[in-house]
Amino acid sequence: MNLIPISTDAEPAAALPPCGDCRDGEPLGFSFSYAFQPIIDLRAGSIFAHEALVRGPAGEGALSVLAQVNDTNRYRFDQACRVKAIEVAARLGMRSRLSINFLPNAIYRPEVCIRTTLQAARQFGFPVDQIIFETVESERIDDGSWLAKVFSAYQRIGFMTAIDDFGAGYAGLNLLASFQPDIVKLDMALVRGIEQKKASCVIVACVVRMCDELGIRVIAEGVETREELACLQEIGVHLVQGYLFGKPLFEQCVADIAQIWPQA
Repeated sequence: MNLIPISTDAEPAAALPPCGDCRDGEPLGFSFSYAFQPIIDLRAGSIFAHEALVRGPAGEGALSVLAQVNDTNRYRFDQACRVKAIEVAARLGMRSRLSINFLPNAIYRPEVCIRTTLQAARQFGFPVDQIIFETVESERIDDGSWLAKVFSAYQRIGFMTAIDDFGAGYAGLNLLASFQPDIVKLDMALVRGIEQKKASCVIVACVVRMCDELGIRVIAEGVETREELACLQEIGVHLVQGYLFGKPLFEQCVADIAQIWPQA
């Protein structure tokens, strides 16, 4: 894997003193790992990224892990997720971008809480500019400006940013008015059977035009049929993810687009 040097702009964050939870927190108390699902760039005919999806240590479903997360270990879990995702991706020799889900409400100070991520990137030799942090839009955020602050800090360091489930839950358009992430991922409800739903087609087409104007990439999640894919391509969506191209692979990533391209 060709490694890209980590920007020295991140050094001040790494040098800041740890907060109490980092310094004094107890071990997480349970283990987990990751499955990876490819995100396809249709125009380039290549793998744009892999989304890291949490699983049990032997591949058990995400709920077996998430059921153990609560208010007392939320911060430690968020930090452990970042390190584990980078560790496994590096071990697999992943050459694409790596998309990691994170919990905005588990962050105290972006410049401090990112320290463990930067340390993991250095330790495992994974390029910072190949990491995408995506958040679930439907997670309740009391202060939208806080999420914008977190994203802005991440972009300054060199990470890409993404809003997941765009079009569902927390004030997506209001967020875009104050901050523009690198990527928005369309909510699956808009993608499912889109070729049969005029309203969904119109909404997605408007989101694509808006994002084009703002310099934001659009990813369609949950693409399962060739009909959905054809409709999305006609609208102008060129980044797609879903079972049409394969299910998440436990502790595996797709090394060559030819492994999955014939399926669609």
